[in-house]
Amino acid sequence: MTSRYPAIAADIAKLFAASDTHAVEVAVLQPADPFLDMAGEDLRRRIFLTESETGKTLCLRPEFTIPVCLDHIASQAGTPRRYSYLGEVFRQRREGGNEFFQAGIEDLGDRDTAAADARSLADAHALLTLALPGQALAVTLGDQTVFEAVLAALGLPRGWRMRLARAFGSAPMLEAALADLANPPRNSQLSGPVAALVLDGDLDGLSAHIAGGMEEAGLSASAGRSPSDIARRLIEKAELRSVRLSNEAFSALKGFLAIDVPLDGAAQALESFASGAGLSLGAALDNFAARARAIETHGLPTADIRYDAAFGRPLDYYTGLVFEIAAEGGERPLAGGGRYDRLLTLLGAKTPIPGVGFSVWLDRIEALREKAK
Repeated sequence: MTSRYPAIAADIAKLFAASDTHAVEVAVLQPADPFLDMAGEDLRRRIFLTESETGKTLCLRPEFTIPVCLDHIASQAGTPRRYSYLGEVFRQRREGGNEFFQAGIEDLGDRDTAAADARSLADAHALLTLALPGQALAVTLGDQTVFEAVLAALGLPRGWRMRLARAFGSAPMLEAALADLANPPRNSQLSGPVAALVLDGDLDGLSAHIAGGMEEAGLSASAGRSPSDIARRLIEKAELRSVRLSNEAFSALKGFLAIDVPLDGAAQALESFASGAGLSLGAALDNFAARARAIETHGLPTADIRYDAAFGRPLDYYTGLVFEIAAEGGERPLAGGGRYDRLLTLLGAKTPIPGVGFSVWLDRIEALREKAK
């Protein structure tokens, strides 16, 4: 460790060592494509990009989850396996420096997702309790799986389910999607070749057409959305315009998103919602209840942990639990995490590997420690 490390770093390293984790270091320079493809629009536009001598697009490490997963796949390590890290990440921020320290744990391969989810939340809570003794903490949970189960139970077509799932975690995006769902926009004017490709649903042809246009204009695909991403969005938008949700179903969706209750009453609130709306949430609700029970076994105060049905985090790779922990009354999270069961397969793992993890913002923790002196 260098003198630049936060003062609490040594204590965090001891906590990680006592938590059955493998300390890991990953390269600062990372291939950019996994972040551009999988991390989400919010992070994508804040990444620092560069290029290798061979023309490969690289970036400064903007977070740790994807690099840790890539290293796990490359090492062919067995699972279950828990990795811990403490180091700098680099991304543009609205507040604070663009180079700051994060620490966290990535928990890979545990098939008991309820237990692993609860352990991740408990580990994050324990780290903050160690770093900020006596500080009251506010914990907020969301669940991508439950949200997607509601969308499926309402009978929404795949295109709408995908759009709403991508918007989960971004209040403005979700609000815009719901507005379009209530009042589908009129067809926009597209050029002849593009309109024909969109109408045919020809993803490959449309992607090639867009890529050619970008090349002619001198635009780099790494600077924003890829041609295939743009093509997919155009085709989805055309499909979405033909769908209008019934007033009853739209009211049910809004009712679900309004659920905001203490965790110890959340499973019952979801059961009551599903019963009242005539929906079956199946395994998603069973898994939610199992996780809530597992959280209780760690001694965390479930009455003080809130479940917000509309709460998500702006990273596209989350698939289930999402959570943030903040100082009571604080506006910015001190820790955030969630489950990402599809990520390792997308990154190249030969078999599916479930995963859940969290990271903490050490600069925000240090600011609170200084304030408390």
